[in-house]
Amino acid sequence: MTRQLLKRRPLLGEPAGWGAGVPDIVQRIYASRGVLSPEHAEHRLNRLLAPQQLSGMQQAVTLLAEAVRTGMSIVIAGDYDCDGATGTAVAVRGLRMLGAQRVDYVVPNRFVHGYGLTPALVAALPSHAQLIVTVDNGIASVSGVAAARARGMRVIVTDHHLPGDHLPEADAIVNPNVHGDDFPSKALAGVGVMFYVLLALRAHLREHGGFATTPEPDLSVLLDLVALGTVADLVPLDFNNRVLVEAGMKRLRSGRGCAGILALVEASQRSIYALCTSDLAYAVGPRLNAAGRLEDMRLGVECLLTDDLPQARRYAEHLSSINQERRDLQAAMVAEAEVMVSSAAHVDAQTVGVTLFEPSWHAGVVGLVASKLKERLHRPVIAFAPAGEDDPDHLRGSARSIAGFHIRDALAVIDARHPGLIERFGGHAMAAGLSLRTQHYPRFAEAFDAVAREYLNEEHLQSVLYTDGEMPAGLFTLEMARMLRFAGPWGQGFPEPVFDNRFECFSWRPMGERHLRLSLRDPRDDALYDAVMFNAYDGTPPPPMLRAAYELTINDWQGRESPRLLLRYIEPA
Repeated sequence: MTRQLLKRRPLLGEPAGWGAGVPDIVQRIYASRGVLSPEHAEHRLNRLLAPQQLSGMQQAVTLLAEAVRTGMSIVIAGDYDCDGATGTAVAVRGLRMLGAQRVDYVVPNRFVHGYGLTPALVAALPSHAQLIVTVDNGIASVSGVAAARARGMRVIVTDHHLPGDHLPEADAIVNPNVHGDDFPSKALAGVGVMFYVLLALRAHLREHGGFATTPEPDLSVLLDLVALGTVADLVPLDFNNRVLVEAGMKRLRSGRGCAGILALVEASQRSIYALCTSDLAYAVGPRLNAAGRLEDMRLGVECLLTDDLPQARRYAEHLSSINQERRDLQAAMVAEAEVMVSSAAHVDAQTVGVTLFEPSWHAGVVGLVASKLKERLHRPVIAFAPAGEDDPDHLRGSARSIAGFHIRDALAVIDARHPGLIERFGGHAMAAGLSLRTQHYPRFAEAFDAVAREYLNEEHLQSVLYTDGEMPAGLFTLEMARMLRFAGPWGQGFPEPVFDNRFECFSWRPMGERHLRLSLRDPRDDALYDAVMFNAYDGTPPPPMLRAAYELTINDWQGRESPRLLLRYIEPA
């Protein structure tokens, strides 16, 4: 287990106005996340930021309105992850609701077309395509947009990724992260940007009499898709994103979600009526992502587009099967990676920026390997695999980073210092993708470690687990667990509550090969609590007196619910 430093979150202000119905511990949890009053926790849709604040929006909706009015052939160009799949489904469903008669979509195959709107993907588009709308990609597609324009197509880019030095020459670009954009939230996912485009298009059509003879569509029916894509993409849940996600979660918990998500929740063996954001992040999202990692994301998009529940269940069953294959493949690759990092030939004690490559690895799974190794080592990690069987001369890498090291900016530094070393890259602060020639891998590994050493210090390299302090005695209850479960929505940047307390380890036993089942005694009142810890058992018994960082969760066994501690970290007390 990686040694972690436990720190308690400071309050960002004094909580006020909550009333007796909200326990002090919950008020403290909110205050440590900047939510100081009930008003700050009211996630009403009328508090969403206005779509018109996004630069490029007017040009985009003017062109889309023309496309709707004249019957242009619109092609949505999506992406092969969960954000891209949900964004594609939102675009197709939403544009049809707003009157577009000819809407189709394409999703690049990561092994054939690569990422984004590439010239190869443009070449595969039907000749009748007149307007391309990218979703969750496009800001880096300079050559792809040029290829589309050369074929006489018009292009609207909707994206949320960070731009490079040059923007594509599209007819319109909607992206809160382009330079000079004044939209207050920079955290929208790709699906969120597309939803905002639909809101603005509806307002434009309303203003120009577009609903004089037809009812105005209710776009809130798309919010379950927006919630799934936003949570799964791990974008920060700032206030605006929490409004979107909470509205989508309420729709799902009321049983009014789209057939595809309902079927995926069933396949994940989760209760739709008790659904929370962690279910989307760790159960539903991975099933969709698996299609893009190993096969073709069209399967995931079709699951989200169908209104036929039996058909959706068949799609969900297929996606679950692919996801199990992904899990097996990931386990084998992670095991190989762990052997590598234990060898000084790959990673020594002085290595800060870690790179790993194995010719047999699958390019669709290396991001998950990088994520696992990043958690273990608390170092930025890039895992590489061959770009494809027909392209042994190129590698595709997936990067995961730690706080304090902006991974996309680090790649930009390497690109500037070593022109031509990286062929293509893009991403965010914590995750990025790149491609390079196989022969350049050793030079890149050295360059990446050098940049990491330059920008990271010992403080950055100490893994820190922030907690919300002690849970008071007597509050380890099912009622409190339920309150915490639905007090969010929790996610990236607005994390689920984690507490830390001292316990006596009353009893314990292994559970499978890597897990632990424990009974912990609270020395303050001698109460015993059931606890589990996953992927942490290496044969070493837990200490008799321990300090634990944990979440208070609900254990549902054969329809009977009880509180349970989900241990995140333990150390001797």
